[in-house]
Amino acid sequence: MNTSEIPALTDAELKLLQTLVYQECGMHFDDRRTPFLQDRLQRRLKECQLDSFYSYYRLLISQQGKQELSCLLENLTVNETSFFRNKAQLDLFQRDVIDEILRRKQERREYSVRIWSAGCSTGQEPYTLAMLVADALSYFYLRNPLAFESPLPKPLVPAPWRVEILASDINYSVLRAAQEGSYGEHQMSAVDYGYRLRYFDKMGDRYAVKKNVKELVHFDFHNLKTEYLPQRNDIIFCRNVMMYFDEAEQKRLVEKFYRCLNPQGYLFVGHAESLLGLTEKFQMVHRNSGTAYQRVEVKV
Repeated sequence: MNTSEIPALTDAELKLLQTLVYQECGMHFDDRRTPFLQDRLQRRLKECQLDSFYSYYRLLISQQGKQELSCLLENLTVNETSFFRNKAQLDLFQRDVIDEILRRKQERREYSVRIWSAGCSTGQEPYTLAMLVADALSYFYLRNPLAFESPLPKPLVPAPWRVEILASDINYSVLRAAQEGSYGEHQMSAVDYGYRLRYFDKMGDRYAVKKNVKELVHFDFHNLKTEYLPQRNDIIFCRNVMMYFDEAEQKRLVEKFYRCLNPQGYLFVGHAESLLGLTEKFQMVHRNSGTAYQRVEVKV
């Protein structure tokens, strides 16, 4: 079937498919983004060699259509990402937030840090966080030495600290690329020489994330629409994901993030995103153009 034979998408069919996508993953396609949805639907219809959108919808809701449904959802996410994206926010994360969490944990003799990168795409965000946390721990260790002999060569995370970064996405193909952790020169443009030297191995014309950095990051498939989300996080990064959702879904997601955070934990959202008007359970932290939201603890 050639493109000219693809039938027009009726309003009723569009509504059916919009509702299905919303129910599956919370993505909301308003009038502004409907042409993008139509374009992606037409591509999948052609790929499946079906002759009507209604038959495509029937496939998606059938038992055999589960793989095609995940394929469609992958096609609806725009996986734009980069290393060290939004520097002001990452400076706030490294200089203030991580430092505060490490101090708080050391006082309680709790030596584990857990960060969740939700919507991690091809892995640049979680690997950036791993590098920043490793650096922050080195500085912290210098100022707050512990009575532990560090073995040589020094580990990336000094004992007794443990760092776990969970990175999740709804798109299997980007998760595979993230797990591989190999990046071209163009993707590395924001990574300076010092970071390249310490945290990457040069392999021909590509840069591979070093094994000790990879060991800090665990990649997994997660759909933010579900209730089964990673718990007990100190920090959650969910940047440029909420903009796909309508207000009702954003409120539900922020509520979930609140429950997924440890007391006084932090949530980082995208530069153009805000929790203003969505919740009173977080307070904004703003320093040197960097913004984060801290979980508000309700006094009983």
